[in-house]
Amino acid sequence: MQNKVAEIKLNDGLKIPAVGFGTYKLNGLYGVDAIKDAIDIGYRLIDSAFNYENEGAVGEAVKQSSVSRDKLLITSKLPGRHHSYGEAIETVQESLLRAQLDYYDLYLIHWPNPRIDLYVEAWQALIESKKRGLIRSIGVCNFLPEHIGKLIEETGVTPSVNQIELHPYFNQENQRKWNREHNIVTESWSPLGRSNGLLKEERICEIARAHNKTASQVVLRWHVQLGAVPIPKAVSKQHQVENLNIFDFELSEREMESICELTRESGRNKNQDPAVYEEL
Repeated sequence: MQNKVAEIKLNDGLKIPAVGFGTYKLNGLYGVDAIKDAIDIGYRLIDSAFNYENEGAVGEAVKQSSVSRDKLLITSKLPGRHHSYGEAIETVQESLLRAQLDYYDLYLIHWPNPRIDLYVEAWQALIESKKRGLIRSIGVCNFLPEHIGKLIEETGVTPSVNQIELHPYFNQENQRKWNREHNIVTESWSPLGRSNGLLKEERICEIARAHNKTASQVVLRWHVQLGAVPIPKAVSKQHQVENLNIFDFELSEREMESICELTRESGRNKNQDPAVYEEL
């Protein structure tokens, strides 16, 4: 049985688990089964997105699981093609209809899409959706400091979360520091590096052996000790359990530094730089 998962308090008072479950490419009945297993095993923070086209699978897994809705924290994300105010509000509603949920616990703007430059309008729509009770907490994904600064300046509302690409090959030290200084929780997507060889790094494997843990557990523990919330995806029950079982050991300061030293200036997996990358 996994250890009790720690919690983190967001700037609006909502508490979320210190590790979540990613659902990218978990679609259809296959996705329902994997997500249901994750919930039954102990995951309470479930991450999805409008563009994953699996909000229905998430909702069905919630319905089939052994855990009541009020014990779960379900996330989805607004796509770039629906950043205009009216479309954004309708998209939040459509997300809820797809999942057959009354509310989302966390809803994020998926990418800032700075060339289109409607992310402030999208943020205003999320603020309104929260007022209407459709969302409990609102945040962003892949936003740089200048993007978040503009949101705060024009609306006075600070995101509760900024979900970013974060793994030892791209440790995002400056972005994490900026988020922390503005009381924004960092979530980590692709926390295990998307099969880029990270889990075979000798220094990570050596640390894993020292703690009698797997490389995946060491990397996820690294995220937690950075103060970030990793959202790993796993289909097998074995890996789902393994990824939650990271709260019974602690990495030393030197071990943390050693893993951080793996970072690369061009460490993004697919060169998705939010300053220029756009996802519709």
